[in-house]
Amino acid sequence: MNAANTMDATVLLHDVGHAFHASHGGHDGADMLFHGLTRRLDAGHVYALIGPSGSGKSTLLSIIAGWITPLEGSVERVHCEQLHWVQQNPHGVAYRSALDHMTLPFIARGERREAANRHALALLAAFGLKSLAMRRFCDLSGGEAQRLMLARGIATAPQLLLVDEPTAQLDRHTAKEVNDHLHALGRSGVIVVIATHDPDTRDACTDVIDLRDYQ
Repeated sequence: MNAANTMDATVLLHDVGHAFHASHGGHDGADMLFHGLTRRLDAGHVYALIGPSGSGKSTLLSIIAGWITPLEGSVERVHCEQLHWVQQNPHGVAYRSALDHMTLPFIARGERREAANRHALALLAAFGLKSLAMRRFCDLSGGEAQRLMLARGIATAPQLLLVDEPTAQLDRHTAKEVNDHLHALGRSGVIVVIATHDPDTRDACTDVIDLRDYQ
């Protein structure tokens, strides 16, 4: 990844707030999840998004992605044309191999199949999945599928990577490896935002956003 293409990526959160059961155009019946969240998210940083269950971590990821319009405030994404989200419950094409899932982002960028396979296998190896390259997605364990989707997220060369509970299905050793990969991705010039309950993942991040501070 060429960090020079991503270092000017920024997300600006301006007094953001959101709620459940809010009517359009007002706060009638609103149960605020968080409010008054003003933050600048810069390339080269890895942000841990923490808070108790139900505090709105996944909702805030959706707001940052632009999939949900916040009830209050606004979000400005600067030079974040390439965004990727790795969901907590990984979704893939059941009968496609792990290698098929990995090669697609490289082919979509114009690489020939041979080069795409080579780069895909290198990333699979980095995530301890090279021996499973030809295994179908439906035959992967939950932890293997999660690592595959994280590797695929990196393969898309995003400027903004959103990750929801990346280590929830992983053992401690594998979780540390994943945290190291995410930290390295941030250092390469990507904005990485991770919703997590895992204190080790939080500690591996460069910055912390605690939603309890905005409730």
